[in-house]
Amino acid sequence: MKQEYTITIYTENQVGLLNRIAILFSRRKINIESLNTSPSEVEGIHRFTIVINETEDNVRKIARQIEKQVDVLKAYFNTNDEIIWQELALYKVPTDTIAEKAKVERLLRAYGARAVVIRKDYTIFETTGQREETDTLLNVLGSFGLIEFVRSARVAIIRESKGFHEKLMEFEQGEPVQKSLDTEHIPTEEELID
Repeated sequence: MKQEYTITIYTENQVGLLNRIAILFSRRKINIESLNTSPSEVEGIHRFTIVINETEDNVRKIARQIEKQVDVLKAYFNTNDEIIWQELALYKVPTDTIAEKAKVERLLRAYGARAVVIRKDYTIFETTGQREETDTLLNVLGSFGLIEFVRSARVAIIRESKGFHEKLMEFEQGEPVQKSLDTEHIPTEEELID
């Protein structure tokens, strides 16, 4: 059964990595609902947060494929119950509507929105919350002449995670990787004839 998953990827910040990761999703015909990149708690390590709606089996497979990418250090996938997440939304509405209708002002306060810009012709409000919260306010403001709307990608923290720096310490304390064996000698045509 499909459900919403958040994939968290820790990477080195390399040119072209985002494209390689996006190709993995397109090959499997998986639509990315939300994509965010940012620095992580570890200097030099970046964090991708990708939201998809898919089956657990497919999410597990794509996470394994992502980890095979050269610059990817670790990929995690979590359901919404396993993360804390928020999105930022901006709403532009006509200032005269806000001034005339106190009901709108009460709605904005009820949703924890705050004015970011107030001009004669429009006012911009911002709010943070989960998708359902920002969508509800979007629907309400639509009836009051909403001019423009934009929502950010998801930012998420895994509830039970102790941070990626601990995972790096585990890597450093682990056993060193064994050296690969010498390549096998492939006989030349002359050696085969002899």
